[in-house]
Amino acid sequence: MRLIFMGTPDFAVPTLMEIAGRGHEVVAVYTRAPKPKGRGMDMQETPVARAAHALGIPVYTPVTLKTEEAQSAFLALVRDNAVDAAVVVAYGMILPKAVLDAPPLGCFNVHASLLPRWRGAAPIHRAVMAGDTETGVTIMKMDEGLDTGDMVLIDRMPIGPDATTGQLHDALARLGADLMVRALGALERGTLTATPQPVDGVTYAAKLTNAETRIDWGKPARAVHDHIRGLSPFPGAWFDLGGVRVKVLRAALADGSNTPGTVLDDVLTIACGDGAVRLLNVQRAGKQPMSAEDFLRGNSVSAGARLS
Repeated sequence: MRLIFMGTPDFAVPTLMEIAGRGHEVVAVYTRAPKPKGRGMDMQETPVARAAHALGIPVYTPVTLKTEEAQSAFLALVRDNAVDAAVVVAYGMILPKAVLDAPPLGCFNVHASLLPRWRGAAPIHRAVMAGDTETGVTIMKMDEGLDTGDMVLIDRMPIGPDATTGQLHDALARLGADLMVRALGALERGTLTATPQPVDGVTYAAKLTNAETRIDWGKPARAVHDHIRGLSPFPGAWFDLGGVRVKVLRAALADGSNTPGTVLDDVLTIACGDGAVRLLNVQRAGKQPMSAEDFLRGNSVSAGARLS
């Protein structure tokens, strides 16, 4: 099939590589414009742009698709290249109706949740933070709503009790690539069927805010643990230690009780509102991630201290 691919972050790269590797002709890639990054603030292309260049695929980076000019350019690209469909994976830009309607067979999206649960921007983070035990990937035919399109394929994946968002992200990216290839094969054969999403069970995965990344030791240990692993490795759940922000990248449930935020021993077991968690991997601001043991060699955090 002849396709346009629309995506931006690392999560989208496996799908682009897989559909190109399976013989589909990706005539163009749409991605977000380069942004300044790093100490030198050099302009950095998106992971999808870099992958597209490696494949020799033309890259387009419009600032918006809402203008008549941008929509006309997209329609011309579809028409002039006899495009069949568009594949959309974490593009990060709203697709207007004119764009959604342009490919004859439609626009198909890889969404990292079991829709209608966790519609929206941060489905992986929200599933882990909520303590969900299962997630998956839904391939949907897009409409104008926020992840409300009809489902065409779905596959499930368990969430382990200690799994982090980073681990789940990589696994779901691979699953999404495989599922999209299967969906395109059925679309090409004319056997793909679409099912409306259930009315019940709708939840929204709102974009993460800085305000919610700080650890609230007053919550039950399980909730603190899920919060930590749900924000690991990015943006990272954190606490304040003498005015310095310390991220927690891995933790484990532990025994113990005291005033929430109290250090219970010499291995960084911290009291929560109910129970405790032991910190396993942390990252002090401006430093590399390290084990709690290494962290304690250079930071005095004794039993009885209070973290905030």
